[in-house]
Amino acid sequence: MSTSLPEHAIDRLQDRLERLPLRERKKLKTRRAIQDHALRLFVEQGYDETTVEQIAEAAEISPSTFFRYFPTKEDVVITDEYDPIMAEIFRAQPAGAGVIDALRATFREILPQMLAGDMDTVIARMRLTAQVPALRARTTESLREGTHAVLKEIVAERTGRPADDLDVEAFTWALLGVLQAAMYAWLDGKVEIENLPGLIDHNLELVARGFPL
Repeated sequence: MSTSLPEHAIDRLQDRLERLPLRERKKLKTRRAIQDHALRLFVEQGYDETTVEQIAEAAEISPSTFFRYFPTKEDVVITDEYDPIMAEIFRAQPAGAGVIDALRATFREILPQMLAGDMDTVIARMRLTAQVPALRARTTESLREGTHAVLKEIVAERTGRPADDLDVEAFTWALLGVLQAAMYAWLDGKVEIENLPGLIDHNLELVARGFPL
């Protein structure tokens, strides 16, 4: 799949950020700077070998400021701003579109944008998450608190069910499963990074067809 975006989707993340109050934009800029320095150090010298103090020094902040933006060292790897953007794009899909069709359209839009704009960051985060046990454990917690919670909310809205519906719960975990399957296919060298959006789309279509094998 090409990493080019349709005209209406270009810079959607930037457009959304520009609508934030100045204070929030400044906080986001600082958070991204901290994350950039952290990922660079993790790649250069290893995750376990890099301390919060070193990250803070590189970002020219104090360790206490680091912890105001990231509760733990693990969070500096797994945190991003894409869940709210995903929800926004999903909610903009035609009212008559089913959940899977709306999700496929959403990921067709947001995934190429992520790769085109943040390729190095996406790759570094995925590799670190797969390689570092502490990050894998924190990612599981973060998925439940973040992406899974957002998916539950938007799926429940579109289906007219409560967010705590057990079928909605199971369905959204299944969605996360096929997303992670695509990620590990890339990590295992089975697909190129630029083909990842296409594999995710295929996996979602497989869900819609009930996983016929």
